[in-house]
Amino acid sequence: MRATRLPRPEPRSDRERWQADYARRLSISDLLVVCAAVGMAQFIRFGGAEEPPLASALPLEVGYTVVTVVLVLAWTATLTLGGTRSPRVIGSGTEEYRRVVSASLKLFGGIAIVSLLLRVDVARGYLAIALPLGMIGLMIERRLWRGWVAGRRTRGQYRTATLVVGSPEAARAMVAAFSRDRDSCYRIIGICTRGESVVAGRVVVDGREIPILGSDADVLEVVRRTGADTVAVTATDNLGPADFRRMAWELDELGAELIVTPGLVDIAGTRLTHRVVADMPMLHVEKPQYDRAKSIRKGVFDFCFALLAVIAIAPALAAIACAVKVGSRGPVFYLSERIGRDGEPFRMIKFRSMYVDAEAHINALIDTNGGNPLFFKIRNDPRVTPIGRVIRKYSLDELPQFFNVLRGEMSIVGPRPQVQREVAAYDGIMRRRLLVKPGVTGLWQVSGRSDLLPDDAMRLDLSYVENWSMVLDLLLIAKTIGAVTKGEGAY
Repeated sequence: MRATRLPRPEPRSDRERWQADYARRLSISDLLVVCAAVGMAQFIRFGGAEEPPLASALPLEVGYTVVTVVLVLAWTATLTLGGTRSPRVIGSGTEEYRRVVSASLKLFGGIAIVSLLLRVDVARGYLAIALPLGMIGLMIERRLWRGWVAGRRTRGQYRTATLVVGSPEAARAMVAAFSRDRDSCYRIIGICTRGESVVAGRVVVDGREIPILGSDADVLEVVRRTGADTVAVTATDNLGPADFRRMAWELDELGAELIVTPGLVDIAGTRLTHRVVADMPMLHVEKPQYDRAKSIRKGVFDFCFALLAVIAIAPALAAIACAVKVGSRGPVFYLSERIGRDGEPFRMIKFRSMYVDAEAHINALIDTNGGNPLFFKIRNDPRVTPIGRVIRKYSLDELPQFFNVLRGEMSIVGPRPQVQREVAAYDGIMRRRLLVKPGVTGLWQVSGRSDLLPDDAMRLDLSYVENWSMVLDLLLIAKTIGAVTKGEGAY
């Protein structure tokens, strides 16, 4: 009897449609990148001359063209089986990149094992060229696709209509979290909550009105009415385990996705461990990383990085110093007292970007502009010199802070260095940022710089202190280069 092939299920929602379209585009471009990488490896290793046969104990004579075809097919299949195009990872976060690297390394590790077992001698130079070329190509390809998707999302495409469910406070926090992530695919269409908020009919989050479409008991009816693709559930008192199970079944029939968040904010994934206890999923949260952020390893990295940076940018430092000196009367450097680790003051070194009497006018400017003394910055500050505007825009005035790093007063990455008047207003929570050294750059530098609201700047500083890792430092250094090059949010 001939087997009947089951048809591929049709997408049931806009989310499933754009995810399927995106995955299809990735599969085609993955194949092209792998073909190019393996083909170049064959050409570089063997040139245009006639290629030798594969050395093996098998009775067959196989040329490297056949090996190339097999390697391309195996690589693309491994990327598929490794979940590199899963809807859960594509388009955001680092998990997509990690899976691409993991799948590629597993393939080449498997090739090494098979070669030993079958006594097949694949040219090492051929594999040594193909692997890095392919992985670099795949990384660049995925990054380009992300840029393409980001452009589509600014035009309202490739987004997921999301319904938030939870108590009023928790729902508002979740909407704010989605709003802060500009690359997120989630578009909030409404909230299902309880109590007096339902009567109000709307909530305001970050200046945006979000409609309340019903109570947390009306989720399925609201999904049918609005066509929501995703339901994001946060802390709520009215939904128990049986309600979640029933909701998951019924949402699946509607083609909607269910996301459940424990309501934790500013907790890095490296501090979370997932496990199941008695069929109930649990999240174990590691303690804050204050001690690790003060480790000898971080100190050694900071010193070595700063030393290499100073040597590399020495000509630029000299050129900026000359420009500052010629541009206005006064010293080249500006020494500002800042508060470092454990509340110890130190002199932070910057290129002078303001006129020499700038500090005398700060209180008047705060009174005139209604600024917050905790984080006072204004656009078109009259105290800034013409040269100062240029070097501030691209953060060139901060380059001398590498000398503070060499002196052990600052880190390459850390919280924002703040002055005494700002620290004097700290409460008990904000004082935690003084547990580590301030940084030349940090989360604040890559998340809006001077455009950040004071509360957001403090939240990012505390998030860094609690979630520190060496990988996070390297990632922030890489992102800082892009943020500074664009010159956005600096004044």
